Formats: sequence, structure tokens, C-alpha cells
Amino acid sequence: MKTFVELLEVANSEIKQISCTELKQELGDENLVVVDVRSKEIIQSDGVIEGSINIPRGMLEFHADQREENPFRRTELDPNKKIVLYCGAGGQSALSSKTLQDMGFSNIFNLTGGTNAWVDAGFELKK
Repeated sequence: MKTFVELLEVANSEIKQISCTELKQELGDENLVVVDVRSKEIIQSDGVIEGSINIPRGMLEFHADQREENPFRRTELDPNKKIVLYCGAGGQSALSSKTLQDMGFSNIFNLTGGTNAWVDAGFELKK
């Protein structure tokens, strides 16, 4: 049986990371999709990186399935765009990044340190 820490280590060894500074420079690019995988409750209390969309981790696979007939499909998760995922500290988004890669998405990045690192870097969250 694997622990959460072991799953996280595997995910982090297989995914690409992006720093807060790098993401800040790319915000607004039409070929970038920023996804917050935290719960709506946390988002309402803490705020989001401006321009991001919310897809809770528990629904990620349903929304990422790009079959035309999928009623849960989120077209914003365009496999042709760069997708950056984030959460509070980076764990949930690392696992989410690995999941999207496993589903066939290729241009996936995890925001290193999540919103904690974002705020520590001096950037704001929008409420």
C-alpha cells in the first residue's frame, strides 16, 4: 500500500513545475489556462489567482474527459493549450497534474508551492 507522501513523490518526479514568477509573467496569454483545484469553500475564503478557473480535484477527470458526448466536459481544458494547476501548497495540484498527464494532456504544469508561495512571492489573490 502506498502512502500519500509516496504518491506525491511519484507525481512530482513525473510532472513539470512552474514558479510563481514565471506564471505571473504568463498571465493573460490566450494559450494559457490556469486551474484552481481547491474546493469552492476554500476559494471563497482565500481568493484565487486572477483569471483562473475552478475545477475541484474530485471532479477533474469528469471535466477533463474531452469526448464530445461527455456532459461534464469543460472546453476550457483545451489539450492544445498550456495548463497550469494550483492548490494551496502544491500537493493536490501535483496529483491533479499527474492525472491530466495520464489522461493524455501533454502541456501540464504544477504551480510550485501553490497559493501559499504565490502570496509569499508578493502576489495577490482575488476574492
